[in-house]
Amino acid sequence: MKLSIDLGGTNIRIAQVEGGKCLNKVSVPCLAQQDASTVLNQLSQLIRSVMTEEVDGIGIGVPSIVDPQKGIVYNVANISSWKEIHLKEVLEEEFKVAVAVNNDSNCFALGECLFGEGRSFSHMVGITIGTGIGAGVIVGRRLYCGQYVGAGEIGSLPYLDSDFEHYCSSFFFKRYDTTGLLAAEKAAQGEQTALELWKEFGKHLGNLMKAVLYTYAPQAIVLGGGIVSAFPFFKNAMEQTMQSFPYKIISDNVSVVASHQKDSSLLGAAALLE
Repeated sequence: MKLSIDLGGTNIRIAQVEGGKCLNKVSVPCLAQQDASTVLNQLSQLIRSVMTEEVDGIGIGVPSIVDPQKGIVYNVANISSWKEIHLKEVLEEEFKVAVAVNNDSNCFALGECLFGEGRSFSHMVGITIGTGIGAGVIVGRRLYCGQYVGAGEIGSLPYLDSDFEHYCSSFFFKRYDTTGLLAAEKAAQGEQTALELWKEFGKHLGNLMKAVLYTYAPQAIVLGGGIVSAFPFFKNAMEQTMQSFPYKIISDNVSVVASHQKDSSLLGAAALLE
């Protein structure tokens, strides 16, 4: 049995993972505004609360640049006090089991590859759309991480007057003084302004999909994150924008799908230990 952790600036999720299933899931608000030791102590206490003798490893996904060999995380998003935390060393010393650390979006992609929409593909990209944009790259059914797991930071690619993250995540809706949740509720009621807003969002996301096709040419792109619940509102605009991709044999043969696996990040984090 593994313990799996999805560490975010808003919440920390933890579960026992066995046989590709998450058991005894717990989610608590992260004390992200506190000092580094306070957040680390919170994480340790959470692990202790679900630790059993059957647990032989801990996998952790963190929204940051990571040295996966040493298990060091750098400049964690939304946890400003975590500039350089030797997470693997600290947790292995405390709990006496193997610890694996990687980027949270990589864990999402690995979870989708093994247990979700990516199961039938050798090469795929998993993209998380929420507060920002994250991505993980799978090549030959294995994570491709690059240096310090920095591969796949496509949200930071320049786009229009900023970057893709500011047009393809919750930042986009802030431009219009709303949220994705509110825009989705209004679109579901048939409000035309909200429907048009989602079409514009889909156009920007379609351009991001083209950037993914240029860089990785995957067989599948799996979308996850909170905003993907509104997939029906932006799917058509996204696909129409993708039609201008010049290499039709690639764009016509890529599957762009929404994730239906709620625990992809946790399952992927556990799989880091395999």
